[in-house]
Amino acid sequence: MITRCMQCNKERRGMEIRCEVCGGPLEMIPDFKFSSNFNENFPHIKEWISLGETITPVLKYRKVSFKLDYYLPTFSYKDRGYRAALSALLPFFQKNNIQELNEDSSGNAGASLSGYGAAAGMRVNIFVPESAAAGKIRQIESYGAKVMRVKGNREDVANEAIQHKGFYMSHVLVPEFRDGIRSLAYEIFLQGNGSFPDRIYIPASAGTLLLGLHKGIEHLFNSGEITDIPKIIAVQPELINPICCALEGKNYVSKGKRSIADALVTERSLLMERVVDVLKATDGKCISVTENEIKDAWKKLASHGMLCEFSSAAAYAGFLKKEYGENNLIILTGNGLKSLMQ
Repeated sequence: MITRCMQCNKERRGMEIRCEVCGGPLEMIPDFKFSSNFNENFPHIKEWISLGETITPVLKYRKVSFKLDYYLPTFSYKDRGYRAALSALLPFFQKNNIQELNEDSSGNAGASLSGYGAAAGMRVNIFVPESAAAGKIRQIESYGAKVMRVKGNREDVANEAIQHKGFYMSHVLVPEFRDGIRSLAYEIFLQGNGSFPDRIYIPASAGTLLLGLHKGIEHLFNSGEITDIPKIIAVQPELINPICCALEGKNYVSKGKRSIADALVTERSLLMERVVDVLKATDGKCISVTENEIKDAWKKLASHGMLCEFSSAAAYAGFLKKEYGENNLIILTGNGLKSLMQ
């Protein structure tokens, strides 16, 4: 594996989570061919931490398919990232006597880190905004993690996590987290009998899902397993849509409002430049959806037996708003029980 800066291409020197030269975010790049044995695609991980993960199912309904990633152990796709990150970094933590992990999260990332952190024997501190959903807080605390509410915006929350004793286990910055999302691309490929749908709709916020998914697709392409790159369709709430604005060349202006899609909250992502570059290079799209469109999509999914978060339903809302043809896959990223626990 090669780990280098997204901005200046300087290679990582140790286990820093930002480039020591320019401060840019880091990315991990596979320098080997894809293997149908999942673990061989993560050669830097010697021993995996597990909570009983399974390949998440794909459910076809009429002319669209859904990948139910909410079947992962803490009920969101973020388990892909934190399972890989904890498994990769645990030897480093043990060698350097690091016992505490800190993260700023509105819910799902905090729950995933708390669950996998508990399995790894680590103490976990999750810093959340005061407006964080009560149900997700209860889930985080159930794993034994300590929740710390912070006044102010998301930057204030992140600063508290960074300054606290321990290792800042940011799902946005730790490259091992985004690297773990590659497994989603491999599963889609294998479940499709060696092919991809034409388009993959995903909810988008900080960009970790989009970049991790693309990195796995790119790995398959570079390995000669596929000849065409599927288009990624990012979907954001109209209330918080900086990726859509950037892709359209518009200035994003914060509306200062919360969306019912409470996992899609990032307004200024450090990954924004790379996200936009990937969408442009692959002819991807970004769709903004209204609150009512999200609610309607959620109801439609539930009426078909798929209970997901409102944030996940945003991806289906995007599909319903702008259908680009047949052969589409929608990633449902979070379990609907999280929405019902608010």
